[in-house]
Amino acid sequence: MQVYKVGGAVRDRLLGLPVTDVDRVVVGATTEEMLAQGFRPVGADFPVFLHPKTGEEYALARTERKSGRGYGGFTFYASPEVTLEEDLIRRDLTINAMAEDDQLNLTDPYHGQRDLEARILRHVSPAFAEDPLRVLRVARFAARYAGLGFTVADETMDLMRQLSESGELQALTAERSWKEISRALMEDHPQVFIQVLRDCGALKELMPEVDALFGVPQPETHHPEIDTGLHTLSVLEQSSLHKQPLTVRWACLLHDLGKGLTPEEEWPRHIAHEYTGLKLIKAVNERFKVPKDCQELALLVGQYHTHGHRALELKASTLLELLQSFDIYRRPQRFEEFIAACEMDARGRKGLEQRSYPQADYLRGAAKAAREVAVQPLLEQGFKGPELGEALKRERLKALKAYKEAATA
Repeated sequence: MQVYKVGGAVRDRLLGLPVTDVDRVVVGATTEEMLAQGFRPVGADFPVFLHPKTGEEYALARTERKSGRGYGGFTFYASPEVTLEEDLIRRDLTINAMAEDDQLNLTDPYHGQRDLEARILRHVSPAFAEDPLRVLRVARFAARYAGLGFTVADETMDLMRQLSESGELQALTAERSWKEISRALMEDHPQVFIQVLRDCGALKELMPEVDALFGVPQPETHHPEIDTGLHTLSVLEQSSLHKQPLTVRWACLLHDLGKGLTPEEEWPRHIAHEYTGLKLIKAVNERFKVPKDCQELALLVGQYHTHGHRALELKASTLLELLQSFDIYRRPQRFEEFIAACEMDARGRKGLEQRSYPQADYLRGAAKAAREVAVQPLLEQGFKGPELGEALKRERLKALKAYKEAATA
């Protein structure tokens, strides 16, 4: 029995990056031998075991062959006869197909170290094209390592294009797709993930609503970059530079979907795109079974982001409606995330990345003014039920009028 570290642990050590996840492959062992040593089996599809003391994963060396559609359409074969090289060849990229033993002796049959040095993301074998999930994975690695200068090999991009055109991407489950999308959006360069998907034709298959934004012009006065798709990439980039959470990054990706529906004769204006885009945001949310907090923020940002930009011009009554829509009294964090998304939208414009965004503090101040209206005096005056709600609304409106007058004086 021989044990090797494989995949990301080897790749990141060679890149001089922190090693977070360690995967191990076991060559020359049977399931029975693993169980006899106290390893605990996990996973129904192929033999993976947890170490009896550390809880780390150990997988038996295995081969695989295509047996159906999608990510799960594979038959696995594990046996003591399966070699390390046979196990590594089934992996996606050469930089993930290296192994090392405890003495750090490297096994690199597919030249992953060479591709690391050349900063190339290259597939290991033609079998790459059998697994549609690899399109998303490669785009995610491109987003992770873009800052180090990594690019996708032309021949790998060709295979990704073939996969995108084959219809195989439609066989991916919502859960698997979202797992890759959400991880990619949290990488250092999430805009690269979207760009690579677009370059290989996958964006059109997975998120046609986002793909439709490219080539759609906006008024140059507000958007020096003009192209709505490029603006979306810039907003995503800003969300990463400012270390925003997944909820904000997801909202940034979808906030302008309505502009993809504007008739060409109305370009470059996009009247009411905030409302026309809501059905598209809902569709994307449902397609990937997106978590509720991401869904809700994306819809709210889509509907109200222009309110955020015009915050200082809004009437006190409109400001109150905005605050009520976010339920700022019970869910203050969601409003903070809305403000963040609006600021990323404002900064995601060519040449305006460093421009200040006074609307952020103004909106925070408005929320504070509304929250500080006390309920107790109204109860003491005898208000209750619906009447109490109306009285509270009147007092909050009064507070916002006073706040607006003082803040804009």
